[in-house]
Amino acid sequence: MTWSIIAHDAKAGHLGIAVSTCAFAVGARVPSIATGIGAVASQAFTNPFYGPKGIGLLRAGATAPDVVRILTEADEGRSQRQVHVMDNARRIAAYTGEGCVPWCGHLIGDGFSVAGNMLAGPAVIEETARVFEETAGQPLVLRFLAALKAGEAAGGDKRGKQSAAILIHDAEDYSLIDIRVDDHPDPLTELTRLEAVGHERYLHYRQFLPSRANPAGITDRAEIERRIAESIAAEKREHGA
Repeated sequence: MTWSIIAHDAKAGHLGIAVSTCAFAVGARVPSIATGIGAVASQAFTNPFYGPKGIGLLRAGATAPDVVRILTEADEGRSQRQVHVMDNARRIAAYTGEGCVPWCGHLIGDGFSVAGNMLAGPAVIEETARVFEETAGQPLVLRFLAALKAGEAAGGDKRGKQSAAILIHDAEDYSLIDIRVDDHPDPLTELTRLEAVGHERYLHYRQFLPSRANPAGITDRAEIERRIAESIAAEKREHGA
């Protein structure tokens, strides 16, 4: 009842998951990411332990194939599960249980994977993958949005649409982008709006939060406002605005 994409942006050093479904609050259940460790997307008849257990296994040194094997072998409900995983060496593994509602399946590409179940057909993940590859060079969040919209145009979740989410990490231990639409008649359009709102100011502000390089961050409000204005102006110059 869901399709999702895990991807790594090698140039920016970003790791992310994007997901869309006809179910409530998909962003609270499917995506799990740990900076420098890897990513897990658990869906279909979702097992909520797959995310934290998978991240724990990755943290302990398990590879993506190891994680998928360990999670599913220990789960008597595995025939109803779907999971895909990327580890910190960018290895990818995926599993689609034989009991998942058709159409269901997964696709592994160069630096990304797409998986889905209860879809209109295989074109959903094929179009998601195609557009993701075609938008190489754009920011990961924009590639995710374009890819999910292509999957939706190919039929998406065959029941309809309700929620969507994007989670992206950079080098920090907290997310760079974590936007969710929990209940909306057009969740991808709303997710696109939220991304634009976040980009207007929050992403400029985030660079002044506590970080690995500067654990205290910047707390001088006047300096923050001045540097946000400089950052916005520089971006406008870069894009010819």
